[in-house]
Amino acid sequence: MKKVSLLLLATLMPFASYAADDNRLTLDIRRIGLDWSKTDVRHAAAYSDSPIQALKADDQEYFKGVWDTALEYRVDDLKWDNSLFMEYGRTTLKPYDGEKVVNENADKILLSSDLAWARWHWGDLKFGPMARAVYETEFEATGDAPRQNVVRGLAGLALFDHPIIKSLYLAGVYEYDFTYSEHKVNKSAIEAGWRLEYELREGVKFSTNGYYREYLSYSEYVPTDLERDFSAIARMDTNLWGNFTFGPYVQYRRAKARGVDVYGSNFMMGLSFSYIMKYDIVKPDAE
Repeated sequence: MKKVSLLLLATLMPFASYAADDNRLTLDIRRIGLDWSKTDVRHAAAYSDSPIQALKADDQEYFKGVWDTALEYRVDDLKWDNSLFMEYGRTTLKPYDGEKVVNENADKILLSSDLAWARWHWGDLKFGPMARAVYETEFEATGDAPRQNVVRGLAGLALFDHPIIKSLYLAGVYEYDFTYSEHKVNKSAIEAGWRLEYELREGVKFSTNGYYREYLSYSEYVPTDLERDFSAIARMDTNLWGNFTFGPYVQYRRAKARGVDVYGSNFMMGLSFSYIMKYDIVKPDAE
């Protein structure tokens, strides 16, 4: 823990004596979205022998909500973002000849605070040291497993605040995992991540974000701890009216735990209805 504290302190030292001439405070609603679908089948039992699958299918309801917002503060070349990401998704299956089954397919709460200093500039591209503090948890526990609880600290280098490259970083990671009350695990890792946005044409935007994390050391052995973890999301948002958008998305997660020999993965694709907006709370004096 002392090594991590020293690393974060060394990374943030350039910020300590930095003088501000200008500032901007922005509320970035990256996405407040809802994905929903429902299949309602009546008299399925009477059509159990029918060759038409649509008439004998099970009732299904899928719901997923996403909240992704950030409060972005800029002081000259200093960037400080505080963000909250939440998602929850579940599928309810009602067979005509069986009990209702409910499966969670998404459950995450991610609260993070990011600091970055634009030490160097190349046109619109900024580059410099970064640090991040993260708390990750879930809305509810699933099955016999407890609710995830992780505190994570990162320090490294990043490209950021470009019209396309919003964030691209490589960082060392310290992680304190207290998911299991009887096993509190300290971990180290290396992580690369990105958040990109590109406007294909007016009113149509492509965006993607994700990370890859490779774990290097652990304070003790817990079979469910991950060795490596990859997550990526890509979406296309088309303006319907105002700040409301509609479009397709794909989401992929692939990871390997220490106690198993194979990778687990989750792939999801669909359509979503979203609200996206940026609002300047404080603007630079020059404007």
